[in-house]
Amino acid sequence: MGEKCLPDELRTLFLFEALTDEQLATLCENGHIATFEPGPIHVEGDPATCFYVLIDGELVMSKRSGGVDIETNRTSQRGVYCGAWSAYIPGEEHVYQATVRVTRPSRFFVLDATAFAEFMQKEFPMAVHLLEGHMVGGLRQRQILGQREKLLALGQLSAGLTHQLNNPAGATARAVADLREGVGKMRHKLAMLADGEFTPAALKVLVSIQDEVAEQVAKSKSQELSALEISDREDQIGDWLEDHGISAAWDYAPTFVEAGLDVDWLERVEASVADVDCSATLPGAIGWLKYTIDNELLMNQIAEASKRISALLAGAKQYSQMDRAEYQSANVHELIYSTIKTIFGDKVGKDNPIKLVWEKDPSLPELQCYPGDLNQVWTNIIDNAIQAMDGHGTLTIRTRRQSGDAGVVVEICDDGPGIPEDVIDRIFTPFFTTKPFGEGTGLGLDLAWRIVVEKHHGHLTVESVPGNTRFIVSLPWQAPAPE
Repeated sequence: MGEKCLPDELRTLFLFEALTDEQLATLCENGHIATFEPGPIHVEGDPATCFYVLIDGELVMSKRSGGVDIETNRTSQRGVYCGAWSAYIPGEEHVYQATVRVTRPSRFFVLDATAFAEFMQKEFPMAVHLLEGHMVGGLRQRQILGQREKLLALGQLSAGLTHQLNNPAGATARAVADLREGVGKMRHKLAMLADGEFTPAALKVLVSIQDEVAEQVAKSKSQELSALEISDREDQIGDWLEDHGISAAWDYAPTFVEAGLDVDWLERVEASVADVDCSATLPGAIGWLKYTIDNELLMNQIAEASKRISALLAGAKQYSQMDRAEYQSANVHELIYSTIKTIFGDKVGKDNPIKLVWEKDPSLPELQCYPGDLNQVWTNIIDNAIQAMDGHGTLTIRTRRQSGDAGVVVEICDDGPGIPEDVIDRIFTPFFTTKPFGEGTGLGLDLAWRIVVEKHHGHLTVESVPGNTRFIVSLPWQAPAPE
């Protein structure tokens, strides 16, 4: 059981010096003095069964982060406490919040967690209520505002999608309107056929030309011409059409160039028309050709806009992970890419105010993780970086392996003014924000910290000097699976 507890010895500890004789006697009746040899007293995450107060010796406190134990405190001060210190808070699942070990033989006053809770609730009911309100109320606030952070991210996703979908949706609407007009003109051409202007042989030639044009338009998408080459080809085609009596020569020329046609192609059309005995003229065939090209190009625009819309929706789905399991294998580069394109596509990257430098380690394997939560981490950190740079600067993202190949490291860097020294130690604290009143919840980085450290057993730190602020996210290859 250990050494007998003496009230007079407990009174020498700052934690107990203001207690009455009766209270000290109650503690001694329910507790005992124990001597621990060098080694662990309790381990982080295990059920919290005892409350410990140091009488003599030295203890070291550490927390698990990034797969390793990080020392957070080392002390020989008499009266420091550890273990089930919050056992008196009702309705909570109590586990040890840190690992504690002693470096030399050390004496502790040890009290069973249940007895400690009963003592606190009986002797200090008001204090217990206040602490319960502080802890439970703070947790409830973080949960409520944490949900708000997620809703804000959803709002960003919605706003980003609305903005990015606007262009392809508008392009589709315009193309459909033009296509409807083009089809109307083609119906007029069909009326010409009914009037017998084109013989069956001529019609066969024109249909053959249509098929070739459709194929040529499809091929033209892969042709890359410089501005000078485009201009030269338009001049050549315009001159050719004008020489052959086409009244709208210079209106037709850009369309024919866009379709991938050149003078040689037009001469083949002329030869095809000349080969048949009909009343059809070259201008009629060229006009038929123009309407065909217009319609093909408009259908291409609709197809491209539809692909763009599908790609945006796929990116949103990848970002939200709404069609996938909460815990799964994921490529960290794909997660970051989906976040940038979906949430910050109009702010970051080529032709945008914030340039992107991405230094990838392509050899990184996939992680067993919570992808949707990690996307929330990237969103919060990148959003802060964009605000720090006031919308203009360079965002740098680096990925590499942890030392010892324990996992992956993701660095998100900005070249803004940096984080002041008197603030940097508090940025992961719940409800702390440097934003103007009402603009920030102070939970963006707290949420990121809890996702990385608590949910993934990783590590999140920040280093900052003017012109170089780095948020460093370290993740193990395999996060704890859901229970």
